[in-house]
Amino acid sequence: MPRGDLFPDIAPYETGLLPLSGGHVMYWEQVGNPRGQPVLFLHGGPGAGAGAVHRRFFDPGHWRVVIFDQRGAGRSRPLGELRENTTAHLVSDIEALRRFLGVERWLLFGGSWGSTLALTYAQEHPDRVIGSVLRGVFLGRKQEVEWFLTGLRRVFPDAWAQFAEHLPAAERSNLLAGYLRRLCDPDPMLHMPAARAWSQYEGSCSTLLPSPDTVASFAQDRTALGLARIEAWYFANDLFLPPEGLLGRMDRIAHIPAEIVQGRYDMVCPAETAFELAAAWPRARLTVVPDAGHSALEPGVRTALVSAVERFRRRS
Repeated sequence: MPRGDLFPDIAPYETGLLPLSGGHVMYWEQVGNPRGQPVLFLHGGPGAGAGAVHRRFFDPGHWRVVIFDQRGAGRSRPLGELRENTTAHLVSDIEALRRFLGVERWLLFGGSWGSTLALTYAQEHPDRVIGSVLRGVFLGRKQEVEWFLTGLRRVFPDAWAQFAEHLPAAERSNLLAGYLRRLCDPDPMLHMPAARAWSQYEGSCSTLLPSPDTVASFAQDRTALGLARIEAWYFANDLFLPPEGLLGRMDRIAHIPAEIVQGRYDMVCPAETAFELAAAWPRARLTVVPDAGHSALEPGVRTALVSAVERFRRRS
């Protein structure tokens, strides 16, 4: 897939490991201009981890890009750890990283679960946020989780069948509980096949057209275990979000500008949610990409995301 509309590959100018509570250790890196405008990249999942391609959404001559792997994800350790792993912990971790790096305020950039975490952090710390670029919006509501677990069978019946049939027939009436039991089992012979089945299901539904490369990347052991185990854990606990939901706290960030990018045919996080968020956010601009699904790397989506970041650059 050509990615000429992204910025060139770039290596970090600084990396580190930040000790957190509960024995967690966060991997973080900085890319681009050390004296540039700070932007924080928030990966999806929860549990997916960040990758080198995510550095390429930002002009390295202008932005000081901060990327980190959330608790239990990617290069953070221990991989797949659920103890002291909640949304509140992640928000606290972001603040710890901000203070450690000496950042006063930053732009937030997040897709899918990354949009959820960006909204949650902004609502808790609006004075630390200059704006948000969000993609494939997910608000963590029950109907959105149920869509992922069962509703997707209406569009991807073949992928869903493989997902469901990983469990014995007697357990398929509650896919989340059946998967969570296996994903939390200490035996890799049980948790790794379940992790791959969960992660490949998500990868199979994430692009407008079939993408074997996307499915293969989701199936890699590190990605699969972090994504599947942590995602199931968060789903089983209502994403550890406030009872009133994120839309119920939009007054806290109504003054903050936002760019929302949404694939018209996003099946993992359908467009309805992005439209609801935009309607509740006076300073949000919604861009609907007419020929894209969920993935940030689909051509129209990545072009729209780079353009959204550039609009924030011109505001500064």
